[in-house]
Amino acid sequence: MNYNERYIELNSCFRQGEGCHLDETGIDIRFFRFHSLSSDGRGGTLNNADNNISENFSFEYPVFTPSGKPKQEEAILLLHGLNERNWNKYLTWAEFLSNNTGKPVILFPIAFHINRAPVTWSNPRSLISLLNFRKEKYTGDRTISYANVALSERISQNPERFYLSGRQTWADLTVLFEEIKTGRHPLFKEGTNIDIFAYSIGAFLSQVALMANQKGLFSDSRLFMFCGGSIFRSMSGISRSILDKPAFEELQQYYIYIFGNEAWPVWERDNAFNAFLQMISPERFRSEREKFFTRLKEKIRGIALSNDLVIPYHGVLEALGRKTAESAIQLLDFPFPYTHENPFPHNSKDTTSVNNAFTHVFSRAAEFLVVK
Repeated sequence: MNYNERYIELNSCFRQGEGCHLDETGIDIRFFRFHSLSSDGRGGTLNNADNNISENFSFEYPVFTPSGKPKQEEAILLLHGLNERNWNKYLTWAEFLSNNTGKPVILFPIAFHINRAPVTWSNPRSLISLLNFRKEKYTGDRTISYANVALSERISQNPERFYLSGRQTWADLTVLFEEIKTGRHPLFKEGTNIDIFAYSIGAFLSQVALMANQKGLFSDSRLFMFCGGSIFRSMSGISRSILDKPAFEELQQYYIYIFGNEAWPVWERDNAFNAFLQMISPERFRSEREKFFTRLKEKIRGIALSNDLVIPYHGVLEALGRKTAESAIQLLDFPFPYTHENPFPHNSKDTTSVNNAFTHVFSRAAEFLVVK
């Protein structure tokens, strides 16, 4: 596959909510509606300010699925990164995984991301006043951009939103897994096995979901992490594509020093809360966390990148434990300029190297995820 050409082709034909057939690979893109019912403030699912964002509660998610099979019995859930506003870079990923495993790939949006967010959050004309406000407030900060200003301001106003949106997504995935496994989803047979391909913050969410293992729904899931898997404290989300510096520093300050240490009950301390708490700092709950990942080491694989500044490899070592991480996670480097946010630059002049890097990463993922 020519990665650059396929990236352009898929983005030219993909339309949110409009199913289509990909002749080259024999894959159908189908859409399914989902209604998020998560609204338990005590549990930490939502806060009042976000209850009126209708896009976050009723939305459609795409599934890349091989044509000709009315009911499937295997699935791969693909989880994206923080502050994504579209599926652009994930279309080639989903097609490759589906084509090389023979399994449907579910692209499920994190709460308040992609089509679960108002379009104004990604429209530069709608963001001018907010951008100017933030630039005036933090004079000279060059990390502020149109791409990150909406999320940065939301986090600055209320850093709890990071946990709240993750928690809502976790609750949604629990509903989705139950719907699939009980045969109530129109695409899947009862008893369908669901594995996970997770990138960036999607990997963090997956780690929490596997730890919490609500209703035992994640017991059989295998996880492949790409540019993900770090302990929270070692992440660096300062990027013109993710968060500006003031917002990220606010986020780190809150979760490292305040979250879970409140003098009065704020959160419901259930399995999801406890799993999230174990993933914040390397020294807290280290024994419990590393024992968990050691037990799961045969079900976890992944690839980290040497020049990844957002999710550094040392953070993965801290999260999984060195022994487990070194056996499960491969550290790679590419011979072309790349970033965490753009690991396969589709406009690179070195198309051969980008093709080879993409094929290597996703062949390893497909090889791991194809095994029953």
